[in-house]
Amino acid sequence: MPYTPILATLGYVFSPDGRQILMIHRNARPEDAHYGKYNGLGGKLEPDEDVVAGLRRELREEAGIECDAVELAGTISWPGFGKRGEDWFGFIFRVTKFTGVPLTSNPEGTLEWVDVERMEALPLWEGDRLFLPYVFERSGNQFHGVMPYQNGKPVGWRLTTIP
Repeated sequence: MPYTPILATLGYVFSPDGRQILMIHRNARPEDAHYGKYNGLGGKLEPDEDVVAGLRRELREEAGIECDAVELAGTISWPGFGKRGEDWFGFIFRVTKFTGVPLTSNPEGTLEWVDVERMEALPLWEGDRLFLPYVFERSGNQFHGVMPYQNGKPVGWRLTTIP
């Protein structure tokens, strides 16, 4: 059976000094599956977009900024992640340079600059704690992982890194 996941982008926007990340606190809609959690910015790809174009569109829509420099940090396959068990496949980016002043909120919640060192204390998806260290490492290495989900929880994590 072919693997036909929902394709998405997830971007972590670094402050100019690299010490903070622009995060969305999903606190606007109680029915949101992400309600109460912090996350990077991004979303589903449109049929006519490549992954970088999709990331740029999402950051424009969600944060009001333009990406000037992006790095592919890695990819993650999330079998079973969706509300109804849909498979997702995410392209994870570091946004190292942007123009514009980020919005303070959008229809999904509040945008906040968060210290990288404080990230562990935030309410995050349980699985995010497994891959975020690779995003924040900024070594230039890429990671490519598989994180199966069941009932809203990760049930595994396999990873390959490449220099």
